[in-house]
Amino acid sequence: MLREALPSFQLAALCCQLSPSIMAFSGKFEIESEKNYDEFMKRLGLPGEVIEKGRNFKIITEVQQDGQDFTWSQSYSGGSIMTNKFTIGKESEIQTLGGKKFKAVVKMEDGKVVATFPNYHQTCEIVDDKLVEISTIDGVTYERVSKRLA
Repeated sequence: MLREALPSFQLAALCCQLSPSIMAFSGKFEIESEKNYDEFMKRLGLPGEVIEKGRNFKIITEVQQDGQDFTWSQSYSGGSIMTNKFTIGKESEIQTLGGKKFKAVVKMEDGKVVATFPNYHQTCEIVDDKLVEISTIDGVTYERVSKRLA
C-alpha cells in the first residue's frame, strides 16, 4: 500500500515552528499541491498502479501541539484514519496506515522539523500558514504543500 512505503507522510505533524507562546502547527490542513510526485514514488520502488492510486488521495491532516508533544491524525479518501503521537527530540514509535511500525527521533533545526529515514530525508515547516513538506531520495526532491483549513 502506498502509505506503508511513505512513513514520512505519517509525520506531517512534525512540520512546525516551535514557540514558547504560540502553537504554530496546531490545526487542520488539506493537500493543495505536489511537485515531483511520480519520480519520487518511483525512486521509493512503488509499482505504477500504486503511484496512480495515491495521486488521487485526498488527505486531511489534523495536528494538536502541546509544546514539543504532538498528536497527529490523517484522514484518507475512503475513510481510513491513522493517528500517531510523538515528542520532538525523543525516540517515538510511528505507525503507518498499513500497520507497519518504525522508530524515529525527530529534531528541530533552523525552525524546521527534520527526520531521516532509511531511504530518504524529510524537512517540514509552516510557510505563509501552509504546511510544506520536502522529501529527498537519491537526488529527487518531492514537495507537498497543504493549506490550512482551521
